[in-house]
Formats: sequence, C-alpha cells, structure tokens
Amino acid sequence: MVYKLEGKLLEVCDCEILCPCWVGEDPDGGTCDTIIAWHMEQGDIEGVDVSGLTIAVTAHIPGNIMKGNWRAVVYVDSNATDQQYEALLKVYTGKLGGPVADLVQLIGEVVAVERANIDFLIDEGKGTIRIGAGISAEMIPFEGPTGKSTLCDTVFSTVPGAPAYVGKALDYKMHQPLLGLDVNLQGHNAIQGSFLFEV
Repeated sequence: MVYKLEGKLLEVCDCEILCPCWVGEDPDGGTCDTIIAWHMEQGDIEGVDVSGLTIAVTAHIPGNIMKGNWRAVVYVDSNATDQQYEALLKVYTGKLGGPVADLVQLIGEVVAVERANIDFLIDEGKGTIRIGAGISAEMIPFEGPTGKSTLCDTVFSTVPGAPAYVGKALDYKMHQPLLGLDVNLQGHNAIQGSFLFEV
C-alpha cells in the first residue's frame, strides 16, 4: 500500500447552485474561485500516519474545469509534523499516483504552499471550514424526500467514486491576495462528501 486516506470533504465556490463544473460544463461567469478541503479521519501514507489532519486548496479555475490550468495555493494543517507535511504533499502533488493524482493534475500552477490553522467541522450535515484568518465558509446540505440530495457518477468530482452531497454556503469569504481574489458571498454552491483514496 502506498497510501490509504479516508475522511470528509468540504468544497465551496462562487458558482451559482448547482456548480456546472461537476457535469463538465463551463462555470457560471466563465471562471470559478473555490476552496476545497479534505480532512483525514484515518490516513496512512507510506507508513506515515496522517489521521486527524486536513489539507486544503484555494484555487482560481480560468474556464472549463476539465481543461485544467488552475492556479492554486495549498494549505497544510499546522498540526502536521515535518514528516506528515512532506507525506501529504507527496500525495497532493500527484507524486504517489492514484485518484488524488488524477485530480491534482488539473492544477497548472501552485502559487504557494503554506502551513495554516485549519478548522474543519461537519455536524449533523452542516459544514464549516476556516483557513487562517481570511478564508472561511459555512455550508448546509439540500434535503430530498429520503435525505440529503446527492450527485453521483459525474464527469468531475473531488471525491471520485463516492456520492457528493449538494448544498449551499450560508457564508463564503476568501481573501487571497496571492491569487488576486477577494470573495464575500452568500447562498452559492457548496459540496460535502466522504472519500476513500487507496493505492
């Protein structure tokens, strides 16, 4: 085993509800500015335990999501040791292959990699992500007749192989000068999900 990561995803962007990127269409407004965070409830990377840690990206997607060329800032949980930090980056830069590599190959430029305090919480379907002082979102899922509304088998996914729970962000703030972004929105697209990445 190279890595096995199991946990939860929170994602928010400035697209309207629902984000067309997931079905391979162009983002609303032509571009997409997003926060994506993966929290490892259990994780092992080449023998390094990364359980309890979170890695996140803020990204500017310049057009259709499948064409790549994202510009991103990567955040590694400040609670990570140096060994855990390096292990997480090996996965999330695609060096260890597998489903994570398939996703991160869409990033054309990593503008910066930073350690940050990351608060990640899912409580009864409500999600909260905070990265440092200037990046945050609060999300709620949409409810269907039998539970939370889901997307499955979409052309794009940040939790490949698993259903994604669609919702909206009650609040979404991203002050990201490295990407030239200053977002302050309410009521836009949000996604929650569970993942199991294994190679």
